[in-house]
Amino acid sequence: MSDSIPYAGDPVFDLHRGGKLTVASSVPLTGREDLSMAYTPGVARVCTAIAEDPSLSQHYTWVPNTVAVVTDGTAVLGLGDIGPAAAMPVMEGKAVLFKQFGGVDGVPICLATTDVDEIVETVVRLAPSFGGINLEDISAPRCFEIEDRLKERLDIPVFHDDQHGTAVVTLAALWNALRLTGRNPESTRVVISGAGAAGVAVAKILLEAGIKDLAVVDRTGVISSGRADLGPVKKALAEATADRFGRTGSLADVLAGADVYVGVSGGTVPEELVATMAPEAIVFAMANPTPEIHPEVAHRYARVVATGRSDFPNQINNVLAFPGIFRGAFDARATAITEGMKLAAAEALAALVGEELSEDLIIPSPFDPRVGPAVAAAVAEAARRDGVTR
Repeated sequence: MSDSIPYAGDPVFDLHRGGKLTVASSVPLTGREDLSMAYTPGVARVCTAIAEDPSLSQHYTWVPNTVAVVTDGTAVLGLGDIGPAAAMPVMEGKAVLFKQFGGVDGVPICLATTDVDEIVETVVRLAPSFGGINLEDISAPRCFEIEDRLKERLDIPVFHDDQHGTAVVTLAALWNALRLTGRNPESTRVVISGAGAAGVAVAKILLEAGIKDLAVVDRTGVISSGRADLGPVKKALAEATADRFGRTGSLADVLAGADVYVGVSGGTVPEELVATMAPEAIVFAMANPTPEIHPEVAHRYARVVATGRSDFPNQINNVLAFPGIFRGAFDARATAITEGMKLAAAEALAALVGEELSEDLIIPSPFDPRVGPAVAAAVAEAARRDGVTR
């Protein structure tokens, strides 16, 4: 390629030049004998055996260790609906992370459709080539329906990382933050700002983990059943969260006296609202690249602060979860990823901090070599316990 291409010389663009992935053979091809076994005629014996017993594909193909990383490009990072072509660098990056941190082969697939039926049918038809499906950067509320329908139709793990990866890591960090501040989940007041894919999933997993008093806020205000603008997803969310304690109104109304703020929305929370939170508050401002509450501001009022950024302590990073979750699911030959498997992943992550727990260390580093194996082992055990192994 010519050095006159746009952005040449920029180190970020140079790293992406030619893409971040390649296909490499795992077997030798040095002569006629190798070729005759890797391809014709030897390969025909393997194909015939699999045709007679399809389960042999789990032993004699790459399928059981390969995940499809699927997007339609409608909710990419904080960039929004940028389309499938522009989403490819992120999907490539996801595949690199799968390999680096979980030993899982990932194949990026960017679909030129935003139609729910077309996405579901396309993924179902591609599914025989993969051991699992990782949905990525698909906008809400379509992402909920797509995941649910694929789970119904496929007997392999289906996982929307924007929802569940975020939820798992958030829960792990919150468990340690509660331990550090001496709080009990059942008496802790939590406010989640953002009711997209991440916000809904975080709310659900916190309820599973024992949080009782929880309010979710979107652009209009607290999601409660008194509102006339709620679709099915938000209606169910209201009944499970704000309705239980009669929470209504604006962010200001529910943040006053709250113990925990979880931001997955973008925007900015005024400092005067942060100042109304409970003493020794916990602030997880996870929008990237600009947190909803800047850490310097948060630290004036909160004891524990986390962000989605790598240049501050306590990064809530999905890479702590999804490689190990798929590694564990594949190791157990799981047919699905259950709530129990997600909770087990969060417990394993939280436990790795151990006695090192401090205000600046409530979650392990993505580069901690214990993370992937610990999450994988916990997830595999939970899969067996939940009865979803082959």
